[in-house]
Amino acid sequence: MVVIDAGHGGKDNGTHGKILQEKELALKIALKVGAYIEKNLPEVKVIYTRKDDRYLALDERAAIANKAKADLFICIHANANKNTKAFGTETFVMGPSKEGKNLEVSKRENSVILMDENYHERYEGFDPNSPESNILIMLTQMAYQESSLKFAKKVEDQFKTKVGRSSRGVKQDVFWVLWSTAMPSVLIETGFLTNSEEEKFLASEKGQDLIASGIYRAFKEYKSDVESIN
Repeated sequence: MVVIDAGHGGKDNGTHGKILQEKELALKIALKVGAYIEKNLPEVKVIYTRKDDRYLALDERAAIANKAKADLFICIHANANKNTKAFGTETFVMGPSKEGKNLEVSKRENSVILMDENYHERYEGFDPNSPESNILIMLTQMAYQESSLKFAKKVEDQFKTKVGRSSRGVKQDVFWVLWSTAMPSVLIETGFLTNSEEEKFLASEKGQDLIASGIYRAFKEYKSDVESIN
């Protein structure tokens, strides 16, 4: 069983470019990934955290995956950078950041917490703007890191070799939605909406299909590897 999480939604637009909002792109790609799996791997149950433009808190997204006892959690997002020339895909797993600039990505994706009522209680005092909170959350629940890294590498390999994207690689950082899921989990940044050329690619039906097919093939390979071991 796999849970596919389209990042943001509803009142939370995420980041944006000139023509595209992150919440829209994430949903389109999530639905395409799920459709590929449902068509080609009918034995796999696919659960979506959202299938339309609705707001879901981070703890609700994790709860859906945990309640389902899913085998894998795939969170789909799009990136942004003040440097409009920045481009490429990157896939994150829970772990210590090896680059200080990664913290800006995790802070942005975690900041949705501040939209939720009683967020201090709901998120156990976690403050997305606090380095101390990021370090604390990073030190817990690392049991699934190896499996998460294996899947993340397959995703970026697909993007680079089959989809023809520029891969920025697999990275580690502190994301609430990954930390609170009791299964291998990844957060995929499908490209930069702040880069006009990359935004055009991601806004196109072909671009979305290519990204989705890459994630699907990575999932198929990962599933095969897990089953061969078991």
